[in-house]
Amino acid sequence: MTSERLVVVGGVAAGLSAASRARRVNPGMEIRVYEKGPDISYSACGLPYFIAGLVSQADALRVYSVDFFRSQRNIQVLTGHEVTEISTGRRRVTVLTAGGGGMEEIPYDHLVLATGAEPVLPAVPGIDLSGVFHVNDLQTTLALDRFLKSEHSRRTVIVGGGYIGLEMADALCTRGIEVTLIDRSEHLFEAVDEEISVIIERELENHGVHLVKQARIAALLGDRTRRVRSVTWESNSTDSLQTDCVVLATGVRPRVKLAQDAGITNGPTGAIAVNEFMETSAAGVYAAGDCVETTQLLTGRPIYVPLGTTANKQGRVAGENAGGGRARFPGILGTAVTKVFSLELARTGLSLTQAKECGYAARSATVHTTDRARYLGGRNITVKLVADAGSGRLLGAQMAGEGVSKRIDVIATALHARMTVEQVAQLDLSYAPPFSTVWDPVLIAAQEMLRELRR
Repeated sequence: MTSERLVVVGGVAAGLSAASRARRVNPGMEIRVYEKGPDISYSACGLPYFIAGLVSQADALRVYSVDFFRSQRNIQVLTGHEVTEISTGRRRVTVLTAGGGGMEEIPYDHLVLATGAEPVLPAVPGIDLSGVFHVNDLQTTLALDRFLKSEHSRRTVIVGGGYIGLEMADALCTRGIEVTLIDRSEHLFEAVDEEISVIIERELENHGVHLVKQARIAALLGDRTRRVRSVTWESNSTDSLQTDCVVLATGVRPRVKLAQDAGITNGPTGAIAVNEFMETSAAGVYAAGDCVETTQLLTGRPIYVPLGTTANKQGRVAGENAGGGRARFPGILGTAVTKVFSLELARTGLSLTQAKECGYAARSATVHTTDRARYLGGRNITVKLVADAGSGRLLGAQMAGEGVSKRIDVIATALHARMTVEQVAQLDLSYAPPFSTVWDPVLIAAQEMLRELRR
């Protein structure tokens, strides 16, 4: 009897999680993974740390090899192979083989789409100049590293003040490069509210980063060799700045063309629509990772938040179900953490702005305290909570300072449990002077939030 065949499109986080889980669930299934690029199974979240020099070799970011998947998991991974077309009715994919070797039509019983996301590049003149980079994958990051070394770049402009923009500002400053960060918004890092943005901006400026806010890039200007030499932007007036390099951190969008051309439905966010089983609108076709939307657990609304943690979990669910299981992925809170120089940043759930947009009678409370006993070197920490005034239910949190990377997980757990602020204020959290104050910052913030709700 012929075994079932699973085809996976995409060989990074979600794709290989799906393939690996399918193998565990269904040992007899034939599994093929097609990846159009040269790299598989690497830590995209580690790319800024490679640029900073904290990761000395790119190979350290690679987790598993093609040979590992073949020999240890009996999964055939084919790099340099691009799936160009899907026929959901005939259950076939068309594959452009490595090196332009020709087209092959491959039948499948089950298909997992893990096509990821692609960078959103500003539509301005000069975007194709030499010295202009994004850092959304390993190869473009390696190209940036080579350029910085060979050209001895001294000045760089970063466009965009989200996660990647902030981390790249840190990384390039660590290399001794002068950094200007340009962002279109009034405050950086739109995932948080103004109180936290102000702290981020102060940290950047304290480390020599020049900030240009409420500005839109107008053009990238090059020399006769078509190498970028200056950036022009528009704010209240038109300004320009000389530079040796430009890093575009202007966000990503789901890579959905392959699915769209096959008639697979997109959701309201523009990403592939899936249900809790990671099933798409086409029979036998699953999707996972940065190409799909998911459910915001607090609101029940579709949301697109591309995160590595989400991609791996979704891939696992898609793979289990493609292998014959019936796992579920309920949704996300958007819990995330990052680090800018010495400042840790974290967020989960809804910001105050988001909560009000979703119709909640939302209120917030912000506290400034220390992460542990002052006599043991306690450092400043800011915690902002958001809650619904009617029900007292906790809706979200944002934090900045030492030790927030794990404190945010306390709030994420509380949000999953649909806890009220009063219940959070009663949590039995650990204490010893080297780790916390006797009232943990989470508890202090919850008490302040209670006072705000009772006014």
